[in-house]
Amino acid sequence: MLYLFKLNFIFLSNNLSVLFLCGWYPSRVLPYNGDFIQRHAEAVALKHKVTIIHIITDSSLKTEIEYSFNTINGIETHIAYIKPQQRLQKTFLFFKAFKNLIDKVGSFDVVHLNEVFPFGIFSLYLKWFLKKPYIISEHWTVYHRPKSISFFEKKLSAIITKNAAFVCPVSDNLGNAMQAIGLKGNYKKVPNVVHTDAFTPSNMHLDVFTITHISSLNNNHKNIKGMLDVMVEVQKEISEFKFQLIGENATMYKEYAHKLGIDSTKITFFKQIPHQEVSEKLKMSNLFVLFSNYENLPCVILEAFSCGVPVISTNVGGINEYFPNDFGRLIEVNNRTELKEEILNFYHKVYTIANKEKMHTYVVSLFSKNKIANDFSELYKKSLKR
Repeated sequence: MLYLFKLNFIFLSNNLSVLFLCGWYPSRVLPYNGDFIQRHAEAVALKHKVTIIHIITDSSLKTEIEYSFNTINGIETHIAYIKPQQRLQKTFLFFKAFKNLIDKVGSFDVVHLNEVFPFGIFSLYLKWFLKKPYIISEHWTVYHRPKSISFFEKKLSAIITKNAAFVCPVSDNLGNAMQAIGLKGNYKKVPNVVHTDAFTPSNMHLDVFTITHISSLNNNHKNIKGMLDVMVEVQKEISEFKFQLIGENATMYKEYAHKLGIDSTKITFFKQIPHQEVSEKLKMSNLFVLFSNYENLPCVILEAFSCGVPVISTNVGGINEYFPNDFGRLIEVNNRTELKEEILNFYHKVYTIANKEKMHTYVVSLFSKNKIANDFSELYKKSLKR
């Protein structure tokens, strides 16, 4: 009776206490790691109380565990830093930190797990011993490379997804990849969040045709060298253009660009920048390019759309699920000739591209904080009813 009374009170108040369990999250060790999860949390916080738990190793620690608590953008953020250890001792410290953080957090209604493995083990514990339902958000590209996942991890992940009220990949493509390796569950796609108040169109005229790429700059993933190979050819066709390469360790590609013969006046390298500065770089662009070998649903494509900037991207992962025909062009993986031709087509204005306001409105309708908050709210309430 007490449980039913509490459940009825929750539904009437329309305000829940949501615990985000995060395998990835920005911290002092990795300031930008999982910032897309932070944006999900900030969206949910528009309607509910959100508390974050994140645990990460920190090689600078002198003690075994250090706890940090901050309120960031209205979100109670609890992070435990663990001194690197051998696997068995590390596992023990993770569980110890988790138990201490749960005790500090206190009561909550529903769990929002981010990344199935390994933090899903904590979600199972909370469901089986504290009767707390959980949903899962998943972004991990590793499911597109199943040979990278161990047998043990697959088996444990299957238990975690089976016990979730909902599994929410950011794209159907990712959901299909997860189910293909045996991760069965109640799947419901919920995409990434875009800060549509910050990523807005600009009417500024650009004197020089500007192409931008923003990512982690991992070459195996993002095919950075392939893009640079194309820029050598583009500079033979366009006398005045600028290519902005933005991301962690961007300058490590300077030597490769120099060897290729890319004019140093045509390429600029920016190290990783705060998220709020990304919108300014996109607004100062005529075109955004992503030449990835594999993906899920990159936030930066949606952010480019929100700024009214057309996109050329490889047709991988779930990108084509949210890519209107008049917002840009999708091309084959690693097809350098096609990438060059499409860049030239945009330079010569061959295509009729949607106006900036139409692109921005599209993003607001599907990826704004309010839209995503409403999507998750419905799933939380259904989870509690189940």
